[in-house]
Amino acid sequence: MAPIDDIRDDRMKKLNALKAQGINPYPAVSWKKQEIAEVLAHFDAWEKEKKEVSIAGRLLSKREHGAIIFCDIYGNGSKIQLLLKSDVLGEKAFALFSECFDIGDFIDVEGSLFITKRGEKTAEVHKIQMLAKSLAPLPEKWHGLQDEEEKLRKRYLDILFSEDVRRTVERRAKFWGAVRSFMLGKGFLEVETPILENTTGGADARPFITHHNALDIEVFLRISVGELWQKRLMVAGFEKVFEIGRVFRNEGMSAEHLQDYTAMEFYWAYADYNDGMKLAKELFRFVAQEAFGTQQFTIGSFSVDLAKEWEVYDYRDTIKQKTGVDVLDTNIKAIEQKLKELGVEYDKKGFNITRGIDNLWKYCRKQIAGPGFLVNVPVVMEPLAKRDSKNREMAQRFQVLIAGSELGKGYSELNDPIDQAERLSDQQKLREAGDEEAQMYDKDFVEALEYGMPPTCGFGLSERVFAFFSNKPARECQIFPLLRPKEIPMKKIATKKAVKTVKKTTKKKK
Repeated sequence: MAPIDDIRDDRMKKLNALKAQGINPYPAVSWKKQEIAEVLAHFDAWEKEKKEVSIAGRLLSKREHGAIIFCDIYGNGSKIQLLLKSDVLGEKAFALFSECFDIGDFIDVEGSLFITKRGEKTAEVHKIQMLAKSLAPLPEKWHGLQDEEEKLRKRYLDILFSEDVRRTVERRAKFWGAVRSFMLGKGFLEVETPILENTTGGADARPFITHHNALDIEVFLRISVGELWQKRLMVAGFEKVFEIGRVFRNEGMSAEHLQDYTAMEFYWAYADYNDGMKLAKELFRFVAQEAFGTQQFTIGSFSVDLAKEWEVYDYRDTIKQKTGVDVLDTNIKAIEQKLKELGVEYDKKGFNITRGIDNLWKYCRKQIAGPGFLVNVPVVMEPLAKRDSKNREMAQRFQVLIAGSELGKGYSELNDPIDQAERLSDQQKLREAGDEEAQMYDKDFVEALEYGMPPTCGFGLSERVFAFFSNKPARECQIFPLLRPKEIPMKKIATKKAVKTVKKTTKKKK
């Protein structure tokens, strides 16, 4: 294959040749009347009717045989063969196509349908138009993009040449469409809450920081799908709300974790975590069937059947059984020793007993296939959940466990403003001690609770569920995942000075 620069120079000459003949290589109007898939679906009937079709798409191949040319045109996931004849198209138009049209160009064609001697469904072209001249060559059909990083960087080409990647994009849309359909069908109202916040809340995570020029303040990109805002809607009198939106967490990358991703959270008044578990199980089964057409999945080394009875795992008992540590009767030194013994690596910055217990649990959960629910988590692990009525050291929280990972979390929401204020104060102290994932004290939210919020169940899931059901790394399940720039680094929005300002500000919020 010739060097890319030479190919581009050659195509530039063809572009200029088209312009010299008064042809616009990038017209705004297309003749397209039918989809290629539609033509293929009605091919037999339309051929008998001698129906003229007008289709458009990208030229994928070009095979010249003197006064005839065979080529393939691709559009919206379907492909059809074209036949161009010099005596039908006209010598001038035929020569123009032969000399100036390349693989990769977008074209319009009008013509009639017939089947070749080899049984190939074909459109004989009577009229042709350039829609968009391509200057860069497409990857070779049988080799394409080989480098995994380059596939993600030039995702548009990966989608074009990989049916699997294209199906992932389409299935992703079905997945979120099914989530929305399910929630609306259950009587939930879809809402939108702020993405820029003065105080982040609803999760333990390190936020992204940016500057708001008009207000001249530092703000955070949200780390949850508006949890504290949706609870304010419960205070306002709404009883069933949900939101599907983007979440941003300035943390590490892995096969399961991304920095910006889509998630859904719902809040349901007069319901508790037991109600939430029933609805979550129904939601998972519905979405799996709608988007994937099955309840059975192979995820890594696990075989998972969503249709079977879901297990219930006790947090304290599971950790004790698998590590020998009682999370309600331990200390930070004992946890550190056990983590070392188990070979678990962890972030020592801001390390505390809460983070230690969480690391022990992560070691245990990797051994659980599910599907099931994790319950009875210590209150210290969940500052926004209601205490269990039988054991106040435990929170009424549940998590969906599938294939060794947590694929959703919900709880009976804490609606006691005094208890909430105390727990957020404890979180703020952890933050000031160096735990950047601890939650911030949100005075406005506590004030809203003082007006009264009914008993409420909240639950959230993210696109990690889609990635797990697809049995692919999370990054490969995003349409355009974030990558480090190849050449010029983007200017950092949050400067060191801005970060220091925010840290100083959050310390004052008590």
